[in-house]
Amino acid sequence: MPQTRRQFLQQVGITGGAGVLYSTMGALGLTTAAQTPAFAAPTRNDLNGRGKKHIVILGAGIAGLTSAYELGKAGYKVTLLEARQRPGGRNWTVRGGTEEKDLHGNTQRARFSKGQYMNAGPGRIPQHHVTLDYCRELGVAIEPFVNQNADAYLYREGTTALSNKAVRHRTAKADVYGYVSELLAKATDQGALDSLLSPVDKEALIGFLGSFGAIGNKAAGFAYTGTDGRRGYEVEPGAGLEGGKTASPYGLSDVFASGVGNYFSFEFGWDQAMMMFQPVGGMDRIPYAFEQAIGREKFIYGAKVLGLRNTSSGVSVIYTNGSRAREIKADYAICALPPHIAATVPSNLPADIIGALQYAKPTNAGKIGIEYGRRWWELDHRIYGGITNSNLDLVNMWYPSTGFHGERGTMIGYYNTGANATAYGALSPAARFERAVAQGIKIHGDGYGKDVKAAFSVDWAGTEYSRGSWVGWPSQTDGIYAKLLEPTGNIYFAGDHLSHTIAWQHGAMVSARATVTALHSKVMSR
Repeated sequence: MPQTRRQFLQQVGITGGAGVLYSTMGALGLTTAAQTPAFAAPTRNDLNGRGKKHIVILGAGIAGLTSAYELGKAGYKVTLLEARQRPGGRNWTVRGGTEEKDLHGNTQRARFSKGQYMNAGPGRIPQHHVTLDYCRELGVAIEPFVNQNADAYLYREGTTALSNKAVRHRTAKADVYGYVSELLAKATDQGALDSLLSPVDKEALIGFLGSFGAIGNKAAGFAYTGTDGRRGYEVEPGAGLEGGKTASPYGLSDVFASGVGNYFSFEFGWDQAMMMFQPVGGMDRIPYAFEQAIGREKFIYGAKVLGLRNTSSGVSVIYTNGSRAREIKADYAICALPPHIAATVPSNLPADIIGALQYAKPTNAGKIGIEYGRRWWELDHRIYGGITNSNLDLVNMWYPSTGFHGERGTMIGYYNTGANATAYGALSPAARFERAVAQGIKIHGDGYGKDVKAAFSVDWAGTEYSRGSWVGWPSQTDGIYAKLLEPTGNIYFAGDHLSHTIAWQHGAMVSARATVTALHSKVMSR
C-alpha cells in the first residue's frame, strides 16, 4: 500500500531517531522555527489615579520572583512569603557551608572549596528562553554551558559487542548515522521509496545522505566504511608522514543492538540544543538578582503558609514566622507554591480547585556534586564540558563548563530521575556517593574515585517545600489543568507547572507573566 510522505518520515524517525528525522526533513525543506510570544508588561502609568493594590505572593521561587518583579515595576505593593531562608525555590546553588536536612533525616554540610559549587536544580538555559532576557535586564552575567560534547562518552551495560565500554559520542554517532544513511540510500536507489518521493526528492535525499553519513557513492554501493576521520582516530594526524589511523567502524548489527544511537535525539530537543548558557558563578545568581531588584524588605523568609482564604475585601494568609502564627491581608494573592503542596494548605478554595492542584503528579530527580582536586576529565580524557550518558542508574554525568585548566573542579556525578532518583534518595548521602563512584569507575576508570575533596547530594522528593523535582499532568487538555489558569476569587496561581515548559525557569517566568497580565487587567477594569 503506498505511503504518504508523513508516513515515510515517521519510519525514518523510528529507524534513525530524531536526529536523522530532523536532518532528513531539512534536506526536503520541511523544517520551521518559532518564537516566544511578546509580553506587554504593566507600567506605573497604567495605575495613574488608582489606589495602590497590595499583592501577597506565596513562594519566592522563580514564578513568585517574576510576579513580584513585574508587579513592583508597575507600582503595586508586593509581599513575598517564602518558607526557606533564601529565594529561588528549586533554583538552588549549593556552596561551601550550605547545610540542609532532608525529609529522610539526613543532614549534609557542603565542604566545597571557594569558587566551587553545584547547581542542585536548574543547570542550563536555552538561547530562546526568556530566562536570558531577565539575565540581561537584571545584570546577571552568563557564560556557555557545554550541553553536548563529541568527546564525552556513551556507556551501555549489556551483552552486545559495544556493551560495557565507554564509546565517544563522535564514534557512536558516526557509525549510527553512517549505517542509517547507507541503508536509506540503498533503499531509495533501488526504488523502494518511489511511491513516496519524486525523482528530484530521491536525488536530493541521496545527495544529503552522502554527506550526512559519510557513505560512498553508487559505484561503491553507498557503503559506510568510517574512513573519513569523523568517528575519531586511533592515531591522530600529526607532523611529517603521520597521516593518522582511523579504526574500522563497529559492525552494523552491533551498533543497532547496542542502543548507542538512542540518545542522539536529545541534542535536537527544542530546549536542549546547543548553544546553552549558565550564569557566571552559579544559577542562584538569578534569584538573588531578582531579590535585589524587588527589594529585600519585601521578603519574609522562614514563612510557612498555614492558611489561604478569599475574603469579601481581598485575601487573608496565615503563616508562621518563628513560633508565632501571623496574618497578612492583601487585595490579591498569587499562589506560586508547587501544586501538590498548595493542595495541602487549609483554605476556602472550592473542591474542584483543590482537585486540580492534586491532579498534578510530582516526579523525582537526584544529583550529586563531586569536587576533585585534579581535573582528570580534562587531563586524562580530553573532555572539556558536556555530558556522558549511560544506561546505568546514575544515567547522566556532567563535566563542568567553567574553570577550564584550573586546579580543581566540580562535576555532577549523577543526574537521574524517576525510579533511579528515588533509589538513590533512599540511601544515606555517604551511600549515594559510594554508589555513584562505583558506577562512574565503570566508565572512567579508577581515577573517578581518586582525589575527591567534597561531595553533596540532593534528593528532590526528600527536599522540604519542594517534595519533588517538578510535576506532570495526566492531561493538560481535559479541562482540569485549565481551572488553575483562571483566578478563584482574588487568588491567582503561577508556576512552571502552568506552562508547556515544565521544569524550566522559562515556564515559571511565562506563567508568571500571564498571571500578572490577568491580575493587572482585573485591576484596570475596576
